[in-house]
Amino acid sequence: MSKLVTIYGGSGFVGRYIAQRMARQGWRVRVAVRRPNEAMFVKPYGVVGQVEPVFCNIRDDDSVREVMSGADAVVNCVGILAESGRNTFDAVQHEGAGRIARIAAEQGVGRLVHVSAIGADIDSDSVYARSKGQGEEDVLAAFPSAVILRPSIVFGPEDEFFNRFAGMSRMAPAIPLFGAQTKFQPVYVDDVAAAAEMAVLGKAESGIYELGGPDVATFRELMHTMLGVVRRRRLVIGLPFWVGRAMGRVFGALSFLTGGLAPSPVTVDQVRQLARDNIVSDGARTLADLGIRPTSLAAVLPSYLWMFRPDGQYSDLTRSAKNLRG
Repeated sequence: MSKLVTIYGGSGFVGRYIAQRMARQGWRVRVAVRRPNEAMFVKPYGVVGQVEPVFCNIRDDDSVREVMSGADAVVNCVGILAESGRNTFDAVQHEGAGRIARIAAEQGVGRLVHVSAIGADIDSDSVYARSKGQGEEDVLAAFPSAVILRPSIVFGPEDEFFNRFAGMSRMAPAIPLFGAQTKFQPVYVDDVAAAAEMAVLGKAESGIYELGGPDVATFRELMHTMLGVVRRRRLVIGLPFWVGRAMGRVFGALSFLTGGLAPSPVTVDQVRQLARDNIVSDGARTLADLGIRPTSLAAVLPSYLWMFRPDGQYSDLTRSAKNLRG
């Protein structure tokens, strides 16, 4: 019988790419998510019955244990960018991560891969980064042979980074940024999935890997790169961090008073994160240590940001026609 991997958060941005890779390897894939009915798109990743979405709440021991039963390997991709109700950073990224690792050890799972983030730090003033660091600590305490992957900003067709700002460029005359000079090292989503695949297959040594692409650029430079791809001219305005913190408090209060009906476009914690560079640290193990050549932004961004161009998929034809008329 083929081996089984349980992927917590397997229908998310990174998780779905890992699920596809493991299906191609011939593994059975159990995609553990909160809303299985919204994850049915993963089923065609393999043959009939090979990839199955199942319900799981990682805040509950029994739920985590049930979907892990019989698994040869476990991958945890669950993470949140903002807190909502009971899904706090601590509950999901700290306690949830530790729970998965503890139960994996109890059940004798062979391999555990945990997807964290660059900047994970138990001493950080950012609740997000602190919960990531605490999650890593608990994972290694329960499952010392785990492989931990720390990606920088992840890009790809379904990302919430370049897509978000490209969408903004359609209507807004300017793109405001907090942390315009903060450096990022965007990593392609399938490169992260390839690293997870190697870890599941036992081709990666245990420990922490920091994953970044070949391009290191400031937030402002990344926005200019994106604008070049979507062929729009927009002002990119750097705003001071104190303005971001003030906006975060105001929007946070409005969100609280409306019961989440008015979601905050920026939080105080996100502004704190933007104050620190998000790049691979010196001496860290990287994609190169896994034999993976990182994919550049230029090789991928045009393949999905074309929809934000003034003429969409016909942009190249329009430009050619203009040249002919000229």
